Amino acid sequence: MKTKLILSLVLPISLMFGAPVSAQENSTAKVDESVDWDVFAETNPKQCWAVSIPKETVNTRNGRVVAVRRGDIALMVVYDPKAKVNGQIVFTGGYPFAPDSTVDMTIDGNKFALYTKDEWAWANQGDDAKIIAAMKKGAKAKLTARSSRGTRTEDTFSLLGFTAAVEDADKRCK
Repeated sequence: MKTKLILSLVLPISLMFGAPVSAQENSTAKVDESVDWDVFAETNPKQCWAVSIPKETVNTRNGRVVAVRRGDIALMVVYDPKAKVNGQIVFTGGYPFAPDSTVDMTIDGNKFALYTKDEWAWANQGDDAKIIAAMKKGAKAKLTARSSRGTRTEDTFSLLGFTAAVEDADKRCK
């Protein structure tokens, strides 16, 4: 997995939880990898996450495939004991999402909605456990969203290695 991508995600993750970022700005906290998923862990403050990048990305506008410039794209499960976050689904699409939009997440036929703010999307707190359970059983997750410019994006993530990665991240942050 691209180390640059992961390092660029460390700062936004810490900001989501209001944690100090000084130790994380230069993080090299990758502690494990499992097929298509990586595990990261920070010690001060204690935070862990399993993360993957898409295997396939399709961008369309008015029904036609288009080339667009996007930033980092990643799907994560975050653990932050201090903030009482125990397995939060987080997605960044690499662009600002359309205002008041949702990201549709489909895991082998199971559908979930993620709510957006700027370039980030999260599940409702009660849905995190359901999504993680579906991801453990599934083979792939497809996230479909709309940018503030009207581009429709479909990012497909492999779930190979997900169970091992998320259980490792969870264990490290107990």
